[in-house]
Amino acid sequence: MSENRFEIRHLGEPTHMSPLPLSSESGDKLFNFVDDGQQVLFSTEASEFNRCLRSGEPPLVLQKAGPRQKLYFDPEQTTAAIVTCGGLCPGINNVIRGVVMGLYYFYGVKKIIGIPYGFEGLTRDCPHPYRELTPDSVRDIHQFGGTILGSSRGAQDVGEMVETLQTLGVNMLFTIGGDGTLKGADALGAEIQKRGLDIAVVGIPKTIDNDIDLIDKSFGFETSYGVAATVIRDAHNEATGAYNGIALVKLMGRDSGFIAASAAMAMPEVNFVLVPELPFRLDGDNGLLKLLEHRLKIKKHAVIVVAEGAGQYLFEKGETVKDASGNIKHQDIGVLLKDRIGAHFKALQTEVTIKYIDPSYIIRSAPANASDSIFCNRLAYQAVHGAMAGKTRFLVGLANNQLVYFPIEAVGGRRKKIDLEGEFWFATLQSTGQPYHIG
Repeated sequence: MSENRFEIRHLGEPTHMSPLPLSSESGDKLFNFVDDGQQVLFSTEASEFNRCLRSGEPPLVLQKAGPRQKLYFDPEQTTAAIVTCGGLCPGINNVIRGVVMGLYYFYGVKKIIGIPYGFEGLTRDCPHPYRELTPDSVRDIHQFGGTILGSSRGAQDVGEMVETLQTLGVNMLFTIGGDGTLKGADALGAEIQKRGLDIAVVGIPKTIDNDIDLIDKSFGFETSYGVAATVIRDAHNEATGAYNGIALVKLMGRDSGFIAASAAMAMPEVNFVLVPELPFRLDGDNGLLKLLEHRLKIKKHAVIVVAEGAGQYLFEKGETVKDASGNIKHQDIGVLLKDRIGAHFKALQTEVTIKYIDPSYIIRSAPANASDSIFCNRLAYQAVHGAMAGKTRFLVGLANNQLVYFPIEAVGGRRKKIDLEGEFWFATLQSTGQPYHIG
């Protein structure tokens, strides 16, 4: 890698002319091919620009995504494969469809393989059949949530997976998944490079929590908080339908509270939002329970939204349990809050009605909304363009509202979190009216 940590790797020199009827001149009312010299600033802050001016240091830039005039792969001799890993998220089927349609109609790639049940499908003894993907077979899948290929968690032997790709004659692998999937994809790419193989590895980042570092947003996120907002609306109706009614909604968000905060702002009936980034206390004069007492005294109802990863320090410390992907399995903060709130008001001899709602699996299984559907297609198309040009170990993402290519290794290892000093969280606090600190 060069000094620019966002440099994209290539399998070799592109020599095949693109079949796309595009232009290389401005003013002819045709979309132009993109070349590797077209770059996007990583930071748009004036302070960073001025720092570079003073120091003479070149600014960090990202390679703009888009179709290249010359391809590395001969489309007629190309075999592509698609794999989906990790938890479900709205829009996975849209991305699968977009990749298939782009490969087939843009470039004429006819052989596309669907890998069953995540990286498990690339193991030597995988019992699941591979799936031939064609425009006809994926035509309507965008109307449904989930993934037609199935998914799984957990690491597999990298060498074995590379050998499977060789056996299948795969030239490019599209991996749709979150942080663990992207790490696995980069490990695959490194092993492929070590063996001197011509296989491009492409990442299309998927995380319902919107917590992949550096990118503006991930697909499915807008659908998720949109569906969650509808749940909050109904929860508010439940709360106001009872004297001293409390609606407690637990949403997804293992390490980051973007869904909880966004859904609360989208349906501004929420009085308290609890996220993993913000420590809070239940007891004390400014604790959640006292604040809830005050809210019920004035309004006779309350709505609380909590992200699944919030308040884990409220549990007694025990043995750390991890899932197959290595993520810490959190204890159920929703049940703890329900029990503690109930016990608190019982001790006060105050009658309350608590409705606890956990719509997590309904949300993540929903089909993508119109906005996410557009975004999924754009990501898929740009992933196809990059792969056909021979780029590898990269992912496509949105940065500063432009689609760009990131090296996979640049975004791994760190979660994007809500900046508690940023405008987004400030807007959340303004929407709910809750104190800046609870406890």
